[in-house]
Amino acid sequence: MFYWLYLNSAITPANITASINSIPMLNGTNFKSWQENLLIVLGVMDLDLALRIDSPTPLNDQSTSDQKRDMERWERSNRMCMMIMKKAIPEAFRGTMSEKITTAKEFLTDIEKRFVKSEKAEIGTILTNLISIRYKGKGNIREYIMEMYHLASKLKALKLELTEDLLVHLVLISLPTQFNQFKVSYNCQKETWSLNELISHCVQEEERLKQDKTESAHLTSTSKDKGMKRKKDKEAATLANKRKQQQKQDDPESTGCFFCKATGHVKKNCTNYHAWRAKKGLPELPKAK
Repeated sequence: MFYWLYLNSAITPANITASINSIPMLNGTNFKSWQENLLIVLGVMDLDLALRIDSPTPLNDQSTSDQKRDMERWERSNRMCMMIMKKAIPEAFRGTMSEKITTAKEFLTDIEKRFVKSEKAEIGTILTNLISIRYKGKGNIREYIMEMYHLASKLKALKLELTEDLLVHLVLISLPTQFNQFKVSYNCQKETWSLNELISHCVQEEERLKQDKTESAHLTSTSKDKGMKRKKDKEAATLANKRKQQQKQDDPESTGCFFCKATGHVKKNCTNYHAWRAKKGLPELPKAK
């Protein structure tokens, strides 16, 4: 919205109100974003002169028309900056500001002293996040590395700059175990990578790991299917063998003769058995049908 106003130079009362309302209310945790929004609004509205330069030399009888015009512009900028800043801070806080402060630059400096976090504490928090952050293997590894770079940029703004080599090592340390081979490969080579090279190689490695995982899952599924087929075939063979044994038991001729041990007939139809019974004087038995 701010750039649209600037490009179109259509600063209407509605646009001015919308721009001022876009500045968040200042609280104990949002000073940086509050200040950024404030400076953007004042810059787009061409009201930030009093924040950029000190007050011009006081006018006197010898002041030129140009000096009078510059003073008028600066005073208007200072007045508007003060009003807009006061609107964007809590009402209870306004009464604590010193009445001796008459310029927007001093007003903003005083606010910063009261609301900005201790740089040491902020550095500690960012460093803790940078050291403890870990890639879970989900999402986009490029975005993950850029997030680490963003944390390093915050440290640089606080006058604690990390070298690119150190940041590369921090990224590698934070990668999960599936990247171990990748990390060993980097440590064994003489060349060092820039951050952009690291991102490129990590993206390639992540794609390779995803492909290997897919192929491994397919192989496991195929092996499982083959194992299930072998199990079913074995169960079918066992069932067929049981049926065959049962059929054999149900077929008298297949069991053979218990008397002469020959196959093809049963004991009741065995001529040798009947001859033996006749010899013993035993009554004749009916032959099996």
